[in-house]
Amino acid sequence: MARLASSRRAGVVVSLLVAGLLAACGDTTSVLTTGAAPNDGATGDKVGFNPFSDGPESVGGREVIANPTFAEVMQPASNLPEMSWGRADAPVTLVKYASMTCPYCRKFHAESFPQLKRDYIDTGKVRFIIREFPIGKSSGTATVAMRCVAADKYLDLYGRFMAQQGAWVSQDVRPEAIFKVAAQAGVTEAQFSACMADKALAGQLNAIKERGRKLGIIGTPNFFIGNKLIKSVVTYADLKIMIDQQLAAPKTN
Repeated sequence: MARLASSRRAGVVVSLLVAGLLAACGDTTSVLTTGAAPNDGATGDKVGFNPFSDGPESVGGREVIANPTFAEVMQPASNLPEMSWGRADAPVTLVKYASMTCPYCRKFHAESFPQLKRDYIDTGKVRFIIREFPIGKSSGTATVAMRCVAADKYLDLYGRFMAQQGAWVSQDVRPEAIFKVAAQAGVTEAQFSACMADKALAGQLNAIKERGRKLGIIGTPNFFIGNKLIKSVVTYADLKIMIDQQLAAPKTN
């Protein structure tokens, strides 16, 4: 693990490189937590602000698109590929904004995603997209690691980070623990260290997050079904109702 001595230093580099990537929902030191894991920061920008509420359209003076169109939801935020599963031309598009340390994201992935994949993604009815919305330094570091793997391994590594949150999430960033999870998907120490030091990658991930904030994302998991923003924790049963409504709705050109 000699190279991971440099990963400790890389962790410091990441903290500096992705400052903007890690800052959302933590713009003040006093925040309202929502039962999140340490360092998840599923919190708001103000004391008492609930990220899962339908509160003000604009938070902290930021520009927010009040009612984005589907085209605005799907507008590319960076040069990084969209991480998606299912038919590109599926009749319904579901976008999940996720923080790697978020316990609600873990719960959704463990309990709702398998059914969603079986019933809607694998059957060609839904295109499912994961967009990065890291909250906290540990989440930011894991988010960078996620982009170290090939696209066809992204979902596998995402699932590993979700399932093993207890092994790597902490108040202090632990690059070694994060690397151990990434290595399970084939990430080498050299790749991990290179990703941690990649300023361009950090900038691209920051752009994805900032675009999410402009679309009204203020916590995780938040979802778009088409252009409808859902700022709450949802179950498979909840999603099924909303997806089926969209599938049954008349198509417009």
